[in-house]
Amino acid sequence: MTDGTAGSDRAERRRWVLWVLGVPLGLVHLLNAATVYLMLRYPPQGEWDNQGYAGTATACLISIVLSVIGLLITLIPPVRRTLGPWWFAPPILLGVIAWVRIATLD
Repeated sequence: MTDGTAGSDRAERRRWVLWVLGVPLGLVHLLNAATVYLMLRYPPQGEWDNQGYAGTATACLISIVLSVIGLLITLIPPVRRTLGPWWFAPPILLGVIAWVRIATLD
């Protein structure tokens, strides 16, 4: 004999997880995507551009750190159950792009 509150309690918890963990996760992915875009859009201008190389390397490291943070947030069981496994894709993809960029930086 249930009064239907168990389903609404689950929905309330799901809404809470979406707002408390989903929004920061989305912001981390957005900041990571902006970092990758800027890293690829504004490369060093030449072999003489030491500051350009340093800036690109720093942006790569920031992107890799943001990817790890995004993966760690996504690994939390309530987040993984609520948001789904496709949330692993953005940090992996952006982290691989940053890794390849720093590996090919001459």
